[in-house]
Amino acid sequence: MKKTKLGIVGLSIIGASIYDALKDSLDYELYIHSNSSFDKVKDFVKSASSDIEVVKNCDIVFVCTKLSQTLKTLTTLNSFLNKNTLVVDVSSSKKELINKTFNFSFILSHPMAGSEKTGFEAKDKELFKGARWLVEKKEETLFKIIKDLGAIPLIIDMKDHDSLCAQISHLPTLLSFLLFDCASKEARQIASSGFRDTTRLAMTNSDLIISMLNTNEDNILSALSRMLEKLNYLKNLSDSEKINLFEQIAHQRKAMYDKNGKNIFKI
Repeated sequence: MKKTKLGIVGLSIIGASIYDALKDSLDYELYIHSNSSFDKVKDFVKSASSDIEVVKNCDIVFVCTKLSQTLKTLTTLNSFLNKNTLVVDVSSSKKELINKTFNFSFILSHPMAGSEKTGFEAKDKELFKGARWLVEKKEETLFKIIKDLGAIPLIIDMKDHDSLCAQISHLPTLLSFLLFDCASKEARQIASSGFRDTTRLAMTNSDLIISMLNTNEDNILSALSRMLEKLNYLKNLSDSEKINLFEQIAHQRKAMYDKNGKNIFKI
């Protein structure tokens, strides 16, 4: 059986985890580009190089660079890839990409998996297990790869993507930073697991935070406004109404994830 020639551009946590999950598969021939980490994988893949043209003859290429570098990377790929190559991004914001056209086939996607950790050493071949992988349309090769990674492909309208991610990813990340910053040194000294878990995202790479703000500010502010409205609504409730609301929310939250922490919510 002919192997799929799969390229990965960028070896931070997403790209490195794709590599780690597929490097031993007999279905794929991996071609890796990274400016700094290519030497860590060169003995385990077909080819790895600091030259981005290492992915030139691939069937499919995943662009896993920093969010701030995604469009620049796609433009570079556009200079040498042909129409038969499928290129897939993994960005958490689509504002700069949604109306772009290239010489190659291009599909917007976003794996709903990640960590506050970054870099090659943060790789995890189990990262995508049970996670939803958002895509704008069905494509057989892409869907097979997503499923081989253990993820669940989910087709969505990418026009809604940035608004949805502002609510469940970008705003929570910013609030995690602010929550930590609001706590005094005295309070931090006695903090335990609750504070630890709710501020985990405050360890997110600062470059990603700036990119999120630059590319999705309007949606983040909209999500923040909704949260403030919820807070004002809460203040005007009686104690019994607050209890009913909290119990309802707690029930919904409990039902949203399975015992392994994977999202099982369905509309």
